[in-house]
Amino acid sequence: MIEPEHIQDDEINLLDLVQTVVENLRLLVLGPLAVGVAALGISFLVKPTFTAEVSFLPPQQTQSMAAGLLNSLGALGGLAGAAAGIKNPADQYVSFMKSNSIEYALIERFKLMDRYEKEFKQDARKVLEDNVKIASGKDGIITVSVDDHDPQFAADLANAHVEELTRLMGRLAVTEAQQRRQFFEQQLKTAKDKLAAAEIALGETGVNAAVLKSDPASAVAAVAMLQAQVTAQEVKLGAMRGYLAESAPEFKQAMTELLNLRAQLAKQSQDKGAEPKAGQGDYINRYRDFKYQETLYELFAKQFEMAKLDEAREGATIQVVDAAQPPELKSKPKKALIAILATLATGFALLLFVFVRQALRNGAQDIETAQKLASIKSSWRKALGKA
Repeated sequence: MIEPEHIQDDEINLLDLVQTVVENLRLLVLGPLAVGVAALGISFLVKPTFTAEVSFLPPQQTQSMAAGLLNSLGALGGLAGAAAGIKNPADQYVSFMKSNSIEYALIERFKLMDRYEKEFKQDARKVLEDNVKIASGKDGIITVSVDDHDPQFAADLANAHVEELTRLMGRLAVTEAQQRRQFFEQQLKTAKDKLAAAEIALGETGVNAAVLKSDPASAVAAVAMLQAQVTAQEVKLGAMRGYLAESAPEFKQAMTELLNLRAQLAKQSQDKGAEPKAGQGDYINRYRDFKYQETLYELFAKQFEMAKLDEAREGATIQVVDAAQPPELKSKPKKALIAILATLATGFALLLFVFVRQALRNGAQDIETAQKLASIKSSWRKALGKA
């Protein structure tokens, strides 16, 4: 059981605390109020900050019109798919706006080194990042908030982020359709050059386009088409090695398709018949090369057109939801919040001070506590070198 003396001591200690508060009530009330009023007055001297905000929707990736054709063209579709695939576009565009290209462009455009009074671009960039907040919501909308003492400048700088992002996107292939269009555009150009060269080589044999139409040489054309499919499948396997292991089912299936195509090509080559007559061998080889390049060109041209349609349909443009306007009300400083926080902090500090001071006074009346305090003071002086 608890001794009555202990209960009495606890009651006395609690009463001592209440008595200490009551004795210093004026200090504990007037002190925080004075500091709160002073903080409120100082907040009026702080230059106000305005926040302008722009929100926009980044380019959306919809289901491709060419999705089915990619599957039907196996090799080429797999290769184009390896060059595409954006997982989280909103976060990607946020990273774009924090990139060197956009931030340095904004520094040059608005002369932020002079405005922020910085000697180096890197220092001005740090201030810019402190004044700009970029976030993406679950709805896919990205917001850019800019703080500045000038409301018009804050709005201009916020809108400029979207403008610079648009310029950057013009130099990059970001969406799936853009990447596919860029890939097939490059392949189409290469195939076109090779087709033109093959056509010139075929023309040197004395065979023009009219003769080709009258004599299609179907057997040779079939071999050329198989060669084109083998080439496309080999390119697909090369691309798949970059993101799939050779033990993956998709890779094994692609390898099986390649082996089948090669077997068909070998069979077609054997079934071509007897050796060509003198002078015909060169023509057949060049005609086969011409059909090979023509097949590749047609495949790439078809996918290029579909990629352009997909790109136009998905609208690879930024859609501004709310453009930034010069704010009418300041966002900082929050005068009432500053005054309240200053009052509460001062009240807590003064209460702690009053209790510590009372404890020291009570300790000075006790011999043992007084000796400990004297020892602490002596050690403190020695630590400061004043002993």
